[in-house]
Amino acid sequence: MTSETATGDRQDQAADGGRPGAPGESPGAAAWRRGLLRFGYRAPARTPLHERLVPPFPDPADGVRTLKAVGASLPSHGLRYLAEGAVRALAAVPARWWGWIGPVLVALVAGLLRFRHLGSPRAVIFDETYYAKDAWSLWRLGYEGTWPDDANAKILADPQVVPLSPDPSYIVHPPVGKWVIGLGEQLFGLEPLGWRFMTALLGTLSVLMLCRIGRRLFRSTALGCVAGALLAVDGLHFVMSRTALLDLIVMFWIVAAFGCLLVDRDRARARLAAALPDGRPDDAVASRLSLGARPWRLAAGLFLGLACATKWNGAYVLAAFGVMTVLWDMGSRRLAGSRSPFASMLLRDAGPAFASTVPVAAGVYVASWAGWFATDDGYHRDWGGTGPWNALRSLWDYHAQMLKFHTNLSTPHNYESNPWSWLVLGRPVSYFYESPRRGEDGCEVSECAREVLGMGTPLLWWAACFALLYMLYRWFFRRDWRSGAILCGTAAGLVPWFFFQERTIFLFYAVVFVPFLCLAVAMMLGALLGPAGASERRRLWGAAAAGALGLLIAWNFAYFFPIYTGETIPMAEWRARMWFDTWI
Repeated sequence: MTSETATGDRQDQAADGGRPGAPGESPGAAAWRRGLLRFGYRAPARTPLHERLVPPFPDPADGVRTLKAVGASLPSHGLRYLAEGAVRALAAVPARWWGWIGPVLVALVAGLLRFRHLGSPRAVIFDETYYAKDAWSLWRLGYEGTWPDDANAKILADPQVVPLSPDPSYIVHPPVGKWVIGLGEQLFGLEPLGWRFMTALLGTLSVLMLCRIGRRLFRSTALGCVAGALLAVDGLHFVMSRTALLDLIVMFWIVAAFGCLLVDRDRARARLAAALPDGRPDDAVASRLSLGARPWRLAAGLFLGLACATKWNGAYVLAAFGVMTVLWDMGSRRLAGSRSPFASMLLRDAGPAFASTVPVAAGVYVASWAGWFATDDGYHRDWGGTGPWNALRSLWDYHAQMLKFHTNLSTPHNYESNPWSWLVLGRPVSYFYESPRRGEDGCEVSECAREVLGMGTPLLWWAACFALLYMLYRWFFRRDWRSGAILCGTAAGLVPWFFFQERTIFLFYAVVFVPFLCLAVAMMLGALLGPAGASERRRLWGAAAAGALGLLIAWNFAYFFPIYTGETIPMAEWRARMWFDTWI
């Protein structure tokens, strides 16, 4: 794996002008290039058009050869022996398994971290007080019922009492996320393990998906696993995976949709490449070819509908991804030789792309209210009268009330924050805090602390700030579509909140775009390694820098692990982890 894999220096470049004297190059340009040769300039090798449209995936043999070369250079005979054994073991692995072994191993580690002591703390923490109980109600009544003020204590008591009333409750979020949380409660009961199980499962699966997405995005299994590993050790993603809130579920649907769109892009470009005569650019084919059925884009519409049906901020991602996928089609047609790629995209791709995403997402959203439609007892259910049409009128008016709530929510909160501060972790959210004394909850000193702090791994997020700047450089100056895709996912999750400056909002909303931050950092690490043609000294320093940053991020996660999980630690150790006053 080289930095060319990460940065794609040779992808989507113009077909001509790859070397001095290329067809179509002016005499002046050729003379300029010949002059550059005297100063050591070497033009990159020209890549066939088919490979620019559909870059090949990494050859597993390359990894074996790299490991063999590294092993031969090790100073210790024992280390060389271990490396040779690893080479023999890896060489025996079938090629088709290579793209799965690393991602599955990373996901297993992420799962072990997330499911460890998942029921601790045994408490209803932060907004679990809403979603855990609403989830149970949906599976029992088909709609959200009401609970008394002391419901949390009764639920956690032994013996347990579940004081659910069939009277309808006014809620302000769609039901899909609560249906998902409730599935875990059906498996393990109305207790912390039950209402956190599904978010832990989806958090683990999102790590696996990001490994595979990174592999497809960068055409590097190693960089894909790096992106997944970064997500596995991000504190905010970790805490949200162990808490029954809706935002982690929104993130899962968005990552799934992004992965589907990547597969759709590859398949559409492969169809376009196969239709080109002799593998050469052709305006007629590139402008007029129908890219056929796009089932993966339909799947993306389904997942984006589920995101919207979990929380409304999924609608911003739906809009952003819809624009992104047609711009990908336009770029594909341009590279294939279309003289009017924008017009071709509008004529051939925009309509099908809209039909594959927006109506599908809208249909999924309305269907998600099936439990509310199926009963006459849900909140505001009969406002418009009886019958299907009046049920839709009631739902519309109910949504008007929900919209009014969201746009006017300005109640002050100790842990509210401005989105300008999110990337630098200005104000994390404390989900749970206790101060046990000696002899309580394992406290062995005079005073201890237990906290679950919803905060990203600081070094990862601060590195992501620089990585996003690098993404901007790659997108603006190198026309790197992958940087644009990462920026699109990040902006879709972050930028809309800047328009709600008066609303009460929190840092944990940022979990929606954490996977894209991890992709950005992984791409930056790939660039640090240096290009394949770089000197050995350059590659050595690049590998050292990338490895050091990765190890520091992993250490940083381990350092903050006790306050991500609510472990009992001495008060002095807790204070040592409060690097800024705004973290308290």
